[in-house]
Amino acid sequence: MTPLRVSLIQGNTRWHDAAGNRAYYGDLVRGVRGQSDLVVLPETFTSGFTNETLGNAETMQGESFAWFAALAREVGTVLTGSMVVREGEKCVNRLVWMRPDGTHAHYDKRHLFRMAREHERFAGGNERLIVELHGWRVCPLVCYDLRFPVWSRNRYDPMAQRLDYDLLIYVANWPSARRNAWRTLLRARAMENLCYCIGVNRVGVDGNDLHYAGDSAVLSPLGETEIEIGAQPQVACATLSAERLTRHRARFPAWMDADDFSLS
Repeated sequence: MTPLRVSLIQGNTRWHDAAGNRAYYGDLVRGVRGQSDLVVLPETFTSGFTNETLGNAETMQGESFAWFAALAREVGTVLTGSMVVREGEKCVNRLVWMRPDGTHAHYDKRHLFRMAREHERFAGGNERLIVELHGWRVCPLVCYDLRFPVWSRNRYDPMAQRLDYDLLIYVANWPSARRNAWRTLLRARAMENLCYCIGVNRVGVDGNDLHYAGDSAVLSPLGETEIEIGAQPQVACATLSAERLTRHRARFPAWMDADDFSLS
């Protein structure tokens, strides 16, 4: 593992305007060209957290996916964020992990926010994603997943002699009315999982008249704030220290006392 440079793109997503969002976020991503190994965008950054799922969904062969691949290649870095994606007769809230060589991985949001009836509009995923970048193992999740610590749990693999991941990421459209939960749970996930934790939220007001306060952040494995953004559109960059992470895990090996369980 080497130091990992990460950029957080906290933007004011345009409502139901995929072309406008591609132009908007594309310019923000180009602004950190050469400065980052990984660029993180918010949840549903091409549409906003929409009720009109089918009208805003694209397939993986659609224009937004092709643009995302071209942008990763142009800036020479990994990009991630979620989009509304159509798969046959269903829609998923899909986080895409796009590499500059055009290969990708994806994760479909497992926990669907029933208070906004997301579970009626989307199909949920059932497989967690772990990806590697410069020796770091990364677990990217989506918004409401943050409230479910079992799904986020960093387990020790005795065969590989390592924890599942080193960096936990949440991309979100998390309204300001619940910002205390967002800020608190990001810290909890970092501390309990002995990892760095990044949360990237949006700002502004969406088409459902919901206000977003941003509060995108980078938390250390101790739950300490390394970066926290306010309620304005902003791009922030951080360098994650592999040495600090390794040192903390050796000094405080709480994973050795963790309860054993399996996910189904």
